[in-house]
Amino acid sequence: MSGGPSLPQERKLVTAIPGPKSAELLKRRSAAVSAGLGVGMPVFVTAAGGGVIQDVDGNSIIDMGAGIAVVNVGNSADKVVENVQAQVAAFTHTCFMVAPYMGYVEVCEHLNRLTPGDHEKKSALFNSGAEALENAVKIARVYTKRQAVIVFEHGYHGRTNLTMAMTAKNMPYKQGFGPFASEIYRMPMAYPYRWMTGEENCAAEALEEFIHKVEKELGPENVAAIVIEPIQGEGGFIVPPKGFLPGLAAFAKKHGIVFVADEVQTGFARTGQMFACEDEGVVPDLITTAKGIAGGLPLSAVTGRAEIMDSVHVGGLGGTYGGSPIACAAALGAIETIEEHDLVSQARVLGEIMTSSLLEMQAKHPVIGDVRGRGAMVAIELVKPGTKDPNPDAVAQIVKYCTAEGVLVLSAGTYGNVLRFLPPLVMPEHLLREALEIIEKAIASLV
Repeated sequence: MSGGPSLPQERKLVTAIPGPKSAELLKRRSAAVSAGLGVGMPVFVTAAGGGVIQDVDGNSIIDMGAGIAVVNVGNSADKVVENVQAQVAAFTHTCFMVAPYMGYVEVCEHLNRLTPGDHEKKSALFNSGAEALENAVKIARVYTKRQAVIVFEHGYHGRTNLTMAMTAKNMPYKQGFGPFASEIYRMPMAYPYRWMTGEENCAAEALEEFIHKVEKELGPENVAAIVIEPIQGEGGFIVPPKGFLPGLAAFAKKHGIVFVADEVQTGFARTGQMFACEDEGVVPDLITTAKGIAGGLPLSAVTGRAEIMDSVHVGGLGGTYGGSPIACAAALGAIETIEEHDLVSQARVLGEIMTSSLLEMQAKHPVIGDVRGRGAMVAIELVKPGTKDPNPDAVAQIVKYCTAEGVLVLSAGTYGNVLRFLPPLVMPEHLLREALEIIEKAIASLV
């Protein structure tokens, strides 16, 4: 399926993590790179593919992060590599708004075909998820001639000024970077595990509270867009209960509000569907995508109803690098790989393995308060046993243990107490099971 899996699909530690070569390179990194950038896995990568990352010391590490849900098709997937190499040899850049090329158009055609809904759609391409969100807001404001934008607690939408305002979590994303853009209004999120009156009441009560606040505090006639992740990513893989998203979409439609699904992290087969909002048949007016779209190259998109996308004046959308011909070539390869190898189904297979294993762990380890997610987007929320009090210290200990054992895992959550698992969708099952065994040992080692 991809060039990367020619790497042995095994966990192999030949040094401690980090090894001596990585340790030396970490010193160079510290001297040359801004201290504002964090470090997850303290190794330097030489190759990656399938379910592994290889470092400069010869260690082979199981990858449970996929570059934060980016390399869904695996690192260096054959079709991505072939397309990129051919495109680089042909031309590297013209700027689509200056001298157009077919790769951009073909990516838009695929997005218009693949995203939910059978209405006429159009797309525009950009570079990052945050840029896609910024442009979705711009488009919604022009179309509705309104200003207010509704977002949700625990949501994450990016690191630009506008998307920092839209993002809920202060540290590390917003601390010290204000003032932020105005006309952003944050609403309660339907968070089943932490809903005060119980999970069974969450959908109805959260929707009722949302409607009350919008009607009494904002006025629906002032709202341009409702923006929500169908499954919240950085917020801790919060899966809203059935009925909440359709309720929001219905409210938006009733009041002429543009409903925006932020599928930057959930898109492109990650959740066991091509897009997460398909789970309840929700058809957004606009959908933002990035991460898994292009097999590791920077590309993002806004796709939506043609009349909304066409409401912007000529020249109002764009950007020098948006829809780079090289990134478009990669995206065409990634989309072909997803469809040819049915990675939507594979995400469900991986998800079943993870969920069943994690539920077994939860039965044995009371530190696991919740297991949640969909497809190959699964998380555990760690708590102080016997309570629902967040336990970020346990997350830190587990990440440290897994790092030492050659398993890359990612943390998340508003309270810093969530471990999220995002394996490449091409990961061999034996590697996934081995990673889960090590994760359980890490949990068992907690003191």
